[in-house]
Amino acid sequence: MLPTYAQNPNCELCTTDGGELVWQNDTLRVIMVNDPHFVGFARVVWHEHIAEMTDLKPEQRSALMKTVCIVEDVMRKVLNPTKINLASLGNMTPHLHWHVIPRFSDDINFPNPVWALSQSDAAAPAKPRVSAKQYDALVGALRIALWAV
Repeated sequence: MLPTYAQNPNCELCTTDGGELVWQNDTLRVIMVNDPHFVGFARVVWHEHIAEMTDLKPEQRSALMKTVCIVEDVMRKVLNPTKINLASLGNMTPHLHWHVIPRFSDDINFPNPVWALSQSDAAAPAKPRVSAKQYDALVGALRIALWAV
């Protein structure tokens, strides 16, 4: 259940968790995105419906980026990806959130962004680079690391 903040009833990130809820506090949450091609993809979502980082007070920005960095650090340690992609786009969903995406040199889009045309056959069954065991370890490690935030 999301805390009560200024919300937009037409925004998916205001009306739902937006994915598998891993952790939340009074101001933000970390969710896992269900994407068979990019297992381990997480989002850090600000609860209140705002669009830009500069809509936050400086201490709120720091708290948000601290959380993004914790998620990135845990992903690097647990999954050992080739690269981590960070993005805050919001063009489709103008609700402040950061994408934290582990990338591997053999993923379907590498080296292009996950939203680009894939380098291989996207219609082919997904061959996740992250196993179910690794995914569970990632979620567990995120919950432990974020507990103290």
